[in-house]
Amino acid sequence: MTSPNPAKRTLAQRFDTERIVLGLAAPVLAVLLSVAICSVLLLTSGRDPFKAFNVMITYGTASDGQVLIINRTTVYYLAAVAAAFGFRMNLFNIGVEGQYRIAALFAAYVGAQLNLPSFIQIPLLLVTAMLAGGIWASIAGVLKVYRGVSEVISTIMLNAISLAVVGVLLVPGVFAPKVSSTSNSVQTSPISASSHFFSFNTAGGTLWGFVLIAVLVGVLFQVVLTRTRFGYDLRATGRSETAAKASGVNVKRMVLTSMAVSGALAGLIGMPDLLQNSFNYGTSFQQGLGFTGIAIALLGRNSPIGIVFSALLFAFMDVTAVQLPLQGGFPQEIVQVMQGTIVICVVVAYELVRRYGLKRQQQKVGIELAAQAAAAANKEVAA
Repeated sequence: MTSPNPAKRTLAQRFDTERIVLGLAAPVLAVLLSVAICSVLLLTSGRDPFKAFNVMITYGTASDGQVLIINRTTVYYLAAVAAAFGFRMNLFNIGVEGQYRIAALFAAYVGAQLNLPSFIQIPLLLVTAMLAGGIWASIAGVLKVYRGVSEVISTIMLNAISLAVVGVLLVPGVFAPKVSSTSNSVQTSPISASSHFFSFNTAGGTLWGFVLIAVLVGVLFQVVLTRTRFGYDLRATGRSETAAKASGVNVKRMVLTSMAVSGALAGLIGMPDLLQNSFNYGTSFQQGLGFTGIAIALLGRNSPIGIVFSALLFAFMDVTAVQLPLQGGFPQEIVQVMQGTIVICVVVAYELVRRYGLKRQQQKVGIELAAQAAAAANKEVAA
């Protein structure tokens, strides 16, 4: 048996290394550009950027800061996975925001009405949230498949409609029995004690047990994408609907299924806060998670592993931003500027890296063709 060609193996290894480097280059470049831009802004306002970053790092590495970061990462990861699932299908589910709010409202209502044993109650609430989110997202899927409506337009409009639906259902006497006596917030009745998710008591505070659900979602996402026929069809359809249809994939069914699954994952976004923090749904329930998830998914390149680091970065910035005005008199908004510039820079960086990668592939093909031509010429000379 002949041994493999060392030159070919070295070339393949070098090319694989280049692919890994190119995959990491875009997000790293985006973060560095964002840090540079924010540093210039701080210097322009007469503040020391190094001191601001030191405040953030100091608090972020403290035990209480770490717990808050992990809890926030749990929510952000679920939001990003919900958006990334649609992106892998080349579907831009901009309606994650409305889907998780509808889901949280129905889960809160069911949790307040029932008081079953925890091993039944909690899965029931999770299924309720996933069904509500999946059904709401399926509206956009149906419109796209049967009426040709862009999912971008329909999901944006559904976000606005979801706000109106939530507002109608939160009218006192429907889903919300009363107005909170401590604020102007209208909210549902508290969920039953059996609905409370378990947590871990640490030196830095209470760590949400829902982090295990986020890990499970990430593992299932990776397995489905890389180890199942559905995942193959999903990726194939996202790259080329025509090619997928030619290979026997039912594209319409894939669109409907992908939108429903993306919405179901979005339904889990509000569950950590509902089951471990607020224990009810009201007008003060955390907003904007869906749009943040889209940004995190883009930075993480829609990869389950990449999204972990992206979610940690955004959670780190959010949690530590609170300390900037307290410890250094820095404007807290600088973190929002940083997050926004990351999203802009990542788009630019991806395009630059994509063009460089395409150029490298063309060079590689040229080298291989030249080597084959030289080998053929040598054979002719030898003959």
